[in-house]
Amino acid sequence: MSRKPNILFILSDQHRYDSIGYSRDYPVKTPNLDRLAEEGIAFTNAYTPIPLCCPARQALLAGVRPETFNAFWNADLVPNGEIDPNGYTWTKELQNNGYQTGYVGKWHVHQNHQPDAFGFGDYRSERDYREYRKSKLPDEQPPTDLVKWFFGGVDPVALEDTRTHWLADQAIELIEKYSKSDEPWHLRLDFPEPHLPCQPHQSFLDLYDGENIPQWRSFPDTFENKPYIQKQQLLNWRVEDYTWDDWEPVVRRYYAIISQMDAAIGLVLEKLKSLGLEDDTIVVYSTDHGDMCGGHRMMDKHYILYDDVIRVPLIVKYPAAIAAGQRSEEFVYNLLDLPPTLLELAGLPVQSFFQGRSLQPLLQGQTPDDWRKDIISTYNGQQFGLYIQRAIRTERYKYVWNMTDIDELYDLHNDPGELRNVIGDSAHTEALSELRARLYKGLKDAGDPFLKFDLWLKSQLTENRKILT
Repeated sequence: MSRKPNILFILSDQHRYDSIGYSRDYPVKTPNLDRLAEEGIAFTNAYTPIPLCCPARQALLAGVRPETFNAFWNADLVPNGEIDPNGYTWTKELQNNGYQTGYVGKWHVHQNHQPDAFGFGDYRSERDYREYRKSKLPDEQPPTDLVKWFFGGVDPVALEDTRTHWLADQAIELIEKYSKSDEPWHLRLDFPEPHLPCQPHQSFLDLYDGENIPQWRSFPDTFENKPYIQKQQLLNWRVEDYTWDDWEPVVRRYYAIISQMDAAIGLVLEKLKSLGLEDDTIVVYSTDHGDMCGGHRMMDKHYILYDDVIRVPLIVKYPAAIAAGQRSEEFVYNLLDLPPTLLELAGLPVQSFFQGRSLQPLLQGQTPDDWRKDIISTYNGQQFGLYIQRAIRTERYKYVWNMTDIDELYDLHNDPGELRNVIGDSAHTEALSELRARLYKGLKDAGDPFLKFDLWLKSQLTENRKILT
């Protein structure tokens, strides 16, 4: 190629890995994303470094874990550190090297600074959509029962006026604009979907009319020998007595809004094709984190590090450099590995301080001998009080360090739904000790601020000085 590649980066909000067609897990219809996976590479073990919107998005722009710059929580709910608008972001690197740049959709990165402070030129915001929607539904009233509202409903506007399709239209307009120039472009399309409340258009809910919505394998959780906060979550959301019959319509709406978002993505991908830009454009699809949506009988994503919320879809397509039809089972960080990957594909310098690793070898079907054998995800509490967690996941095990409660250990070979906490089982004592040591080293290497107080916390991981049950 004679010029740098275009980059279309599509990010959604709260999309579980098992709820995309190519995962072949649950019957969610995503034909456009499945086709994208067939034309590029699909990752089956991609994980978010943190299952929370704001710090996850900040980590993506900075290329480092959010705890390293004290971004622990959603800044609009709990005051904390935020990414520095005067600091480095890889998106600024693209802009500074001749890329036309635009941002469409959900921001949720900084309280006081918009995308233009972080390397984006054009910006079409959620606020713009709300103004547009108001013109279509001038008498629409805000919800009066927020808890009930979170469980979703049906969007009454015409399909072309839904948020998914309005955002797709804005992205298409910018692609058309950028395609008139010889300069490459980077467009971020950030869908707020399928974050609750799921309010699909009736036509997409109809796709699942009469369909069996199977129970999540993690649903029948009794919470025996598990941290207190998990049962408390049921009370907080008032779902302690919900059966699958109660959850099934909620999950059905989750499926439907994912299919609606997929259709909107299809419109954007079709525009790339009609403009003859497919071969010149890197297309990425991923999400910030997953969603419980009834998994383990819970709502949303707080106070847990189950795969329901940390395992995510990741697809990369670039015909000029990536062979079609690949699937990679290696452990990758979707938000930390993409910055060095995209810079490398664009022929730009990769920063030494990045805490992710370029996916380039995996894109070529090669796995380096020293590729990571585990993943670390973190959580720092949110609405209902602080609750610090750190998890390490290997091919067989997941260990969750709950600093102020009992820990969790799951044997994923025998318990893929993470239903039975085997933290006190003597058969796993050696594995537990090894996982704690690996987690400690990983957190220490990443500069996790909670390990600054080694006197109080280090012994839990390095000496197994932790109550087991």
